[in-house]
Amino acid sequence: MSYGLKGSLLVFTVLLSLNTAAAWAQAPDNTKVNERDKAKSQPTADQAKNTQSDRETMQKIRQAVVADKSLSTYGHNVKIIAQSGKVTLKGPVVSEEESKAIEAKATEVAGAGNVTNMLAIKDDKLAH
Repeated sequence: MSYGLKGSLLVFTVLLSLNTAAAWAQAPDNTKVNERDKAKSQPTADQAKNTQSDRETMQKIRQAVVADKSLSTYGHNVKIIAQSGKVTLKGPVVSEEESKAIEAKATEVAGAGNVTNMLAIKDDKLAH
């Protein structure tokens, strides 16, 4: 049976839609992390200070993280929050090694003792 170009395009579009729907159905569940981040004691990105030094710190760390092509998409998208020279890292990563690599980049910029690593290992159901 021949579908022709239009028929083939239709079949392709339907299959692509089904794959997209399946991917959305398997999206990661960040509920636990989102609940944790609602606590007033937890730093969130909107609490980052707007001082020039904190902005520069966040920018330098972000540049170092994004430049590291060995990191996953999760790693490239972690939250980097600077408050008065102190940095908090939050979000999911794929491994303990990735968490340590990101923490090392942040420590290189912010200095030892100025980084709090709250990164969650994705395989641990984000329960970090």
